[in-house]
Amino acid sequence: MTTSIEIVDLKKRFGEKWVTQGVNLSIPTGQMTVIIGRSGEGKSVLLKQIVGLIKPTSGNVFIDGVNITTLNYKGLEEIYRKCGYVFQFAALLDSLNVFENIGLTLLEHNVNYSEVLRVVREKLKLVNLGEDILYKSPSELSGGMKKRVGLARTLITNPSIILYDEPTTGLDPITARIIHELMFDMQKRLNITSVVISHDVEIFNYADNVALLNNGTIAFFGSAKTIWESTNPYIYQFIRGLSQGPIQNEIVHRSRREK
Repeated sequence: MTTSIEIVDLKKRFGEKWVTQGVNLSIPTGQMTVIIGRSGEGKSVLLKQIVGLIKPTSGNVFIDGVNITTLNYKGLEEIYRKCGYVFQFAALLDSLNVFENIGLTLLEHNVNYSEVLRVVREKLKLVNLGEDILYKSPSELSGGMKKRVGLARTLITNPSIILYDEPTTGLDPITARIIHELMFDMQKRLNITSVVISHDVEIFNYADNVALLNNGTIAFFGSAKTIWESTNPYIYQFIRGLSQGPIQNEIVHRSRREK
């Protein structure tokens, strides 16, 4: 099994507060790895360090064998072309319509309008949205549609790695499931390496691997298939307060993952 992302002894301090305190994690290529943990553990800070948006205090992050912590801005631009980042609340620009939000990167590089339109339509289809929303403003979209437009924008550069920061925050359970299924479909169809920060345990139905961040380090890494049977005390503490029956039933019926 090859590794897309290798995190080695990653540490980050803000003032006197240490957030990551020696994270070591190997993220396999072409799989979905979800990083869980309590609020305030620094999951989003870790995600931003992985892609180079935040510089670590010490330690290294390797993407496809390249140590991104040593790169200048030009070098990071090459990495950014490989990586897509889906923000927690989609982060659409209110002053732009859907077409402009999705095609912004291409438009900024003076790509021909008709070609941008073709690519935007293609990405909208991938996230199960129609052309009827092309010229709508973000304020006219539902929460779930905004999330999908955000994903379409991420796909515009054909990334091999996508990082998701709490992709289902603020969504009702039905819409959250639609987003999870879409993420899973994208990962399998396009052979994308997905790294997901989430509090939503239903993501276990779709993920290949689970990593738990606790006190600034990875306290658990293992298969999502067996997460409910794990004897790891940190995993038990994280999930013990949940109503396990319905969720476990979902996990038993994982045929969509194993076909």
